[in-house]
Amino acid sequence: MLQVIILLRECIIMEKVERRLAEPVSGVHFQRANAFLARLWKTASLKFYSIMFYRGFIYVIIGFLLGRAFILSEIVPFALPFFGAILLMKKDKALLAAFSLIAGSLTISPQLSVIVGVSIFIFILFNKMTTIFYKDRLKALPFTVFSSLLLTRLLYSYFMYQSLTMYDYMMAGVESGLSFILTLIFLQSIPLISARSFKQTYKIEEIICLMILLASVMTGLIGIQYENLQAEHILSRYIVLLFAFTGGASLGCTVGVVTGLVLSLANIGNLYQMSLLAFSGLLGGLLREGNKIGAAVGLLIGSMLLTLYGEGSADIWANMIESLIAVGLFLLTPRSFTNRLAKHIPGTNEYAMEQQQYVRKIRDVTAHRVDQFSNVFQALSESFSTFYAEEKQDEDREVDLFLSNITESTCQTCFKKDKCWAQNFDYTYGLMKQIMNEHKENTYHLNRKLKREFSKYCSKAQKVEETMEQEMNYFLANQKLKKQIQETRRLVAEQLLGVSQVMSDFSKEMKKEREHHFLQEDQIIEALQSFGVEIGHIDIFNLEQGNVDIEMSIPYCNGHGECEKIIAPMLSDILEEQVVVKHEECASYPNGYCHVSFGSAKTFRVETGVAHAAKGGGLVSGDSYTMIELGVGKYALAISDGMGNGERAHFESNETIKLLQKILQSGIDEQVAIKTVNSILSLRTTDEMYSTLDLAIIDLQDASCKFMKVGSTPSFIKRGEKVLKVQASNLPIGIVDEIEVDVVDEQLKAKDILIMMSDGIFEGPKHVENHDLWMKRKIKELETNDPQEIADIIMEEVIRTRSGRIDDDMTVVVAQIDHNTPKWASIPVIKYPKKTG
Repeated sequence: MLQVIILLRECIIMEKVERRLAEPVSGVHFQRANAFLARLWKTASLKFYSIMFYRGFIYVIIGFLLGRAFILSEIVPFALPFFGAILLMKKDKALLAAFSLIAGSLTISPQLSVIVGVSIFIFILFNKMTTIFYKDRLKALPFTVFSSLLLTRLLYSYFMYQSLTMYDYMMAGVESGLSFILTLIFLQSIPLISARSFKQTYKIEEIICLMILLASVMTGLIGIQYENLQAEHILSRYIVLLFAFTGGASLGCTVGVVTGLVLSLANIGNLYQMSLLAFSGLLGGLLREGNKIGAAVGLLIGSMLLTLYGEGSADIWANMIESLIAVGLFLLTPRSFTNRLAKHIPGTNEYAMEQQQYVRKIRDVTAHRVDQFSNVFQALSESFSTFYAEEKQDEDREVDLFLSNITESTCQTCFKKDKCWAQNFDYTYGLMKQIMNEHKENTYHLNRKLKREFSKYCSKAQKVEETMEQEMNYFLANQKLKKQIQETRRLVAEQLLGVSQVMSDFSKEMKKEREHHFLQEDQIIEALQSFGVEIGHIDIFNLEQGNVDIEMSIPYCNGHGECEKIIAPMLSDILEEQVVVKHEECASYPNGYCHVSFGSAKTFRVETGVAHAAKGGGLVSGDSYTMIELGVGKYALAISDGMGNGERAHFESNETIKLLQKILQSGIDEQVAIKTVNSILSLRTTDEMYSTLDLAIIDLQDASCKFMKVGSTPSFIKRGEKVLKVQASNLPIGIVDEIEVDVVDEQLKAKDILIMMSDGIFEGPKHVENHDLWMKRKIKELETNDPQEIADIIMEEVIRTRSGRIDDDMTVVVAQIDHNTPKWASIPVIKYPKKTG
């Protein structure tokens, strides 16, 4: 009854479809018809999937055909492994699988159905006993299948012939051994068929297992034919063509070999099918660039050639018709199905696109989370800044609270209270506030006029003064504490904002996509090929002036330096700016490819030199220094001088430099970095521990320089015959909780020489009253521009004034700024009109 209702419902639906299609085709009707057909197709697909998989109809089909399958005329190793795998993975469908296997074997012979039924019964008994002694059913399943089928075959041979020969033992062993292997194969392949969605990636082993299962199923089609057209030939060629089109020549050939091998074992007359299917799969995969028609032509050519070679012209028409039917089935296969299958086969374009889409999705999700964290840090920074701004408006309220505490203990019991605070409130409040400010500045006792005026006005002047002096100590301590809290909050706000900016920049870098510059790509490829340089691929990420980012792969160059000597100079001429090799990863074997990254060359370069000496000529110096490129087109030089000398001073200065270096390399602003280092060092210990810091950051694009000095000595810039002094005055780092970083901006020029030094160098010369003039004179008298020679000369001059003694740690860092001239000049190429791709 239920089936009748379903049939009537489908008829009504089809009647609606015909009625819709009979309506006049207008724009609205056409869209409605398309939408209706799409919904109908989706409903039918879901219903088909439900019938095939949820209700287990697919297992009925596979079981029926595997029940019919046998090899070597009498061996049936397919049925029991399939039932065992279904019982383990789809227990609710095991009964359907058992009935379908027995039904399929019954179509061959009653004896075969008896063997299949008895083997299933014995397997169920052995499986029950196995689960009692061994809990891991997955590992025990192949052995259970082996023993069950071995016992079944031996019992059948004994009851049939009343004796067992060596041949019976051998055939039983072969059949059981094949069932053992097939069990492992079916455990791998059945989940691929029964899964609701494809796996992310199919391994080659899984594809081969799937092919063996399909070939085993096709073996059950042997004997089903019409007019000499055999079903297993048609289906096998269709399967080979499908995988050759989706996976290419290698996969098509592999599927052809596996399928042909299994079919030839079932019927020795199909032996030539292995070579036919393999060759057809190879040609179909090679011609798949011509879409379905190309793959189909490859199959037809392969099958025709191998048919002529194998059997002559007797059955050529039957074989060609079989191939044509397989081609027809292939052409009717939806493109969506082949694309979906290709997405999960490694090496295909669809698989690569799917992987790229997955990676892009992960990247976007990660970048979104980084943006969210950046917004959180920015919101926290704003909340701290807002709270700090609000506290600045509370000064008047604190003054009122302070004066109310004073008046509460003095004026409340005074007989002139009403006169002072009711009749002359403004005058009394102003006088009390003036006295408070004088106490605050510690000058009240010196202001005799104010003191005399207050004594005449207030009858309890002495008591008020004493109370105010006592309360002032608490008030000042409270003010100091609040100021420290405010400064700490401000520093935290700046640090949070710096972290937010770094995370925001990182998110933008993650979202950087490969830009489409088709014209520039074609121009670069054509120019390089005309010059005799072959390239594998080219990716252009950015072409902004000063920020070029290009990646390409070239064949193995055998260490000749083609990238630096030829490709980079040609790119420089094409893009009209200096391009250099940023990173090169050479191939590890002669037929491989080298992967190279090209980027804009910096406008300026920095050459450095350093001279370093410990007090008394020792090995451990209290000075530390660093010279690093920050990776954002900037170069940093820093000197830190720890308090005193020896191990402790070295630890202080080295910690300062190490922290500063790591924070700067993270991309945080320089001033925030220095304040962060200061807060860490000041909060880390209660001991007197501080160090100076002299930091210079040079922009390699425009040669601008920022000097940030914290308790350090002056620096000097030698520009021709002139010597410029750079100086700032503030306390050393770590000595107070909050420091003010003085930033001095200087515009450097090519050939400028920057000299930075610790106090051991600057204050080192003996019997020198004006160290500035002495150092300027020595720098002006220098006759060399080599940074290392300058550092050595200055160090030597200072030591000579001390008669060869080193009374303090000494460090001098010298840097010369010059135009960055690439090693190889640009190579002119054919000019093209400039357009963006």
